Amino acid sequence: MEVSLGAIPFDLDFHPSSPLVASGLINGGLHLYRYAAETQPERVFKINAHGEESCRAVRFADSGKIILTASPDCSILATDVETGKTVARLENAHEEAINRLVNLTDTTIASGDDEGCIKVWDTRQHTCCNSFDAHEDYVSDLTFVPDTMQILGTSGDGTLSVCSLKKNKVQSQSEFSEDELLSLVVMKNGKKVICGTQTGALLLYSWGHFKDCSDRFLGHPMSVDTLLKLDEDRLISGSYDGVIRLVGILPNKIIQPLAEHSEFPIERLAFSSDRQFIGSISHDQMLKLWDLEELLNTPQENNQEENEADQADSEDDDDEDEMDIDIAPPKSSGSKRKKSGNGGTSSISSFFDDL
Repeated sequence: MEVSLGAIPFDLDFHPSSPLVASGLINGGLHLYRYAAETQPERVFKINAHGEESCRAVRFADSGKIILTASPDCSILATDVETGKTVARLENAHEEAINRLVNLTDTTIASGDDEGCIKVWDTRQHTCCNSFDAHEDYVSDLTFVPDTMQILGTSGDGTLSVCSLKKNKVQSQSEFSEDELLSLVVMKNGKKVICGTQTGALLLYSWGHFKDCSDRFLGHPMSVDTLLKLDEDRLISGSYDGVIRLVGILPNKIIQPLAEHSEFPIERLAFSSDRQFIGSISHDQMLKLWDLEELLNTPQENNQEENEADQADSEDDDDEDEMDIDIAPPKSSGSKRKKSGNGGTSSISSFFDDL
């Protein structure tokens, strides 16, 4: 199942309970689609959420009643799912362009911007309750670990940060990597953090030992822009070469390619709420929905990537062990473009100014 969005998409998110998927576009558009198995997605609405600025981040919130979007215009917008109408807007949420949104609870979200700042917003109290100067460059990805109440972030400055909501501080930060960190997932029952990079390597960090990675897995020919955790041992990656892959972690192995967007870079991947479908968006301006069971059960022939992957043989690696780098690093696809945006003066006295 696929649909042409008419412009390059930056983000997508699935509704927490209904068969709805939303995507934010480079032209500021927000599209909402209803989907069902073996039928083409039906567009529910199409709105211009952020004027002439791009819509970089999209997340459902408030039990799926609203869609939050973020933009280089430094605002966070709330759109009603039923009507497509703007119900609230937070102007100047950040001083710089906003890149990422992530749900923390049903009533709290976190946002990350072009200058490495991460903020936490309480939608009930209508306030910014935490702010972290976590990085020196753009925030590329965010994930929330509810068991420890920590936000993990990656950045174009090559660092992984751990922000504690309990202590209200940046609790840990990795050393600067020579690679831009673009994506992350937590795996192995919380013991490992996997980061995708600009050169295509996956960096593995052991929980509690974030200063340096414990493993460096080479196997992707270009940048790894998005990651999804399938289970504790496998993840799904989206790469700049347009291929979606199934990857094993410890032992490290490219298991098989799953799908593709021709040669167009994969921008984002997401699971539907029931995990029946994977959504993917790409620079080919397409939103594709893939049946997960069918993808995993499709035999793959001539999988040379599996033999080229750099593998680690043991889960009990030590953080002081030398990294396995038998294969020469792949040629970089080029510096990942930080999407430019207008700055603004921060004004966080309220979460949303009702319209």
